[in-house]
Formats: sequence, structure tokens, C-alpha cells
Amino acid sequence: QVQFVESGGGLVQAGGSLRLSCAASGSTFNINAIAWYRQAPGKQRELVAAISRGGSTMYADSVKGRFTIARDNAKNTVYLQMNSLKPEDTAVYYCNEPPAHGPADFRSWGQGTQVTVSS
Repeated sequence: QVQFVESGGGLVQAGGSLRLSCAASGSTFNINAIAWYRQAPGKQRELVAAISRGGSTMYADSVKGRFTIARDNAKNTVYLQMNSLKPEDTAVYYCNEPPAHGPADFRSWGQGTQVTVSS
């Protein structure tokens, strides 16, 4: 079993920055990639960014150039540095291992961390 705990969210004005943290615990030895997802009210959860154990990264088009994902394997922690925040970035942010085949393969979700960007 793997548990994810997200933190670092808050209320920020448009143009501001936040740094989110995702701490993984439990049986983390077989986890390769970790991704950040977000879910805004009334919308489906979407992929924001992902990073492999080796450091390869990918970003959703909507956050490219503004968000940076990084990981500390020794601490089993993944970070999401969010700069130039926009009101449309408002959502609950979650981390998880990208599923191998489909949504049913997701590990248990954490409580998420709320990010609110005011205009």
C-alpha cells in the first residue's frame, strides 16, 4: 500500500506562486512515475505534470512554462512549483502514480490540497 499526502496549497493572487509537496509513504520502492492532477469544481480530474524516477518530465499544455515538477527520491517527495498563477488554475491538486492501463489502476487518492487563485 502507498499513501500520498499533498500539502502547500493556499489562496494567492493572480500572478503569484505556490509550491506544492507530495509525500509518498508505504511500499514506494516499486513506484516509477509520480504525477500531479487537479480537479476544479464541476470538472473532471486532469493531468497537470508528471516525473519519472529518472527525472523525465511532461506537462499539460496549459501549464507549460509556468509550472515545474521535481522530485527528491531520497525523501519520496515530489514538488510542483507553480508560478504566474491564473484564476483557471484554481482546483484541488492531487498526486498519484499514473495508472498502467486506466483509471481503475490508480492507487488510493490522498485528501488533496486546495489552490485558489483570485483575479
